[in-house]
Amino acid sequence: MPTHEDANLILRLYELRREPRLRQARDWFARSFRVKTMEEFQALCPPGSEANASYRMFTTYWEMAASFVVHGTLDRELFFENNQELLFLWVRVQEFLPRLRETYKNPMSLKNVEQVAGWFIEWWEARAPGAHAGFAARINQIPAQIPAQTPAPPPAAAETPHTD
Repeated sequence: MPTHEDANLILRLYELRREPRLRQARDWFARSFRVKTMEEFQALCPPGSEANASYRMFTTYWEMAASFVVHGTLDRELFFENNQELLFLWVRVQEFLPRLRETYKNPMSLKNVEQVAGWFIEWWEARAPGAHAGFAARINQIPAQIPAQTPAPPPAAAETPHTD
């Protein structure tokens, strides 16, 4: 049973997702990351590049959040109900991840994301058979390099007429 502490941690994770640099990294990942090979990864995310920083920021945010679930700090089901973006990440990296781990000799890379994604898929399929397959198909159909959305300008403030 989720606690108030679980709910507060979920809200804190949402606050972090609203941080401008993380929002930028999330947008970059959604628009640009379609990597299948190490060569593609190194071309897209060379060390020291903004793309590399965005990749690291996005993936380590979700690795941190997943670690809360793996270690029992955050209620699993509450997490699943509120964080589908973790599965978005998983769909995009699962094919490429073994090559990344091998190249960098780090079998632990995104291990928490992998574990939680597996649990999440099992949980989702038990409640909505076929939902994950449909979700993954939609993610894989998103075209690469979709243009960034230009935010709508804020509504104009109502002017108060001067009466002097």
